[in-house]
Amino acid sequence: MKFKKSLIVPLSLVLAVTLCSLSMPPEEKAKNLKVLPKNISHDELMKTMRAFNKSLGVKCDFCHAHSKDDPKKMDFASDVLEEKETARDMMKMTMRINKKFFKSGKDENGQQIMTVTCYTCHNGQKEPVATPPGMDKGPQGPPPAVHDTPPPPPQNH
Repeated sequence: MKFKKSLIVPLSLVLAVTLCSLSMPPEEKAKNLKVLPKNISHDELMKTMRAFNKSLGVKCDFCHAHSKDDPKKMDFASDVLEEKETARDMMKMTMRINKKFFKSGKDENGQQIMTVTCYTCHNGQKEPVATPPGMDKGPQGPPPAVHDTPPPPPQNH
């Protein structure tokens, strides 16, 4: 009798956990993924989207349309905004650059190495800039002189 009681408690716990996990809704799969892996986890997808937000200084509605039924919600599968297709093109471009010039982005020890990302060009801005700040105002006089040898120290008289 003692054996049966000690077996009933663990089996009851296993049954309870199994029933609870069956009653939980399955993780919703992302729809209309064309560049990101179709089997990407929700957590990995959110991490990727947050990286886009920070790299471009934008919110979700920069690429994703609002739902027609409820404008407070997003229609993440919609392709109505051209920025979403631009983002896909940019992702493909960076993937090609990284594959060609940085191989897999990992060194021989499997450590992450420098790769091109959205932030590389955008620096937290919607549109990347072609020149550093202050350089876009046209010529500012002659460029600074480049000396092969340092100038002589000032003379005190």
